[in-house]
Amino acid sequence: MQNEEKKIIRTTFFPMKYKKSKKPHKVLIGIGCNLGNCIRRFKKLFLFLSSHPKIDIVQTSIIYKNPPFGYLEQPFFYNSVIVLYTKFSPYELLNFLLYTEKKFGRKRSFKNAPRTLDLDIIIYDNLKINKSDLKIPHPYFKERDSVLLPLALKDRIEI
Repeated sequence: MQNEEKKIIRTTFFPMKYKKSKKPHKVLIGIGCNLGNCIRRFKKLFLFLSSHPKIDIVQTSIIYKNPPFGYLEQPFFYNSVIVLYTKFSPYELLNFLLYTEKKFGRKRSFKNAPRTLDLDIIIYDNLKINKSDLKIPHPYFKERDSVLLPLALKDRIEI
């Protein structure tokens, strides 16, 4: 792991509050990256998601650069959260996010491996799902600074 510092990053699209939505489901998505130009990838992700007819992004957080956990011999992560409204069901959204990760170059070589993009459903409405392939709310989000810090800062995320 490189000798780096935690830091907060602000860019054109992170943090921002955007339009209102009439789509039925409010979702909090966690995003992460530690391979390649993560800041540019987050911008491209924002543009990709905001162009989808079943998604309205309503808010984004700061980007938080922080150390990895699990497998430690890898670069620091860049993390943020996005609040969106969607017409996707939870499983449709999961499949769309997995497709999006792959589109952005994600390869799953081993647990907690470095990645070009990681997308997690943190909260979906007030829904609770506890299946082997989908857990909502995300079971570890309350333990992760990569989610909690972007949620807690001055540019408050409203969930």
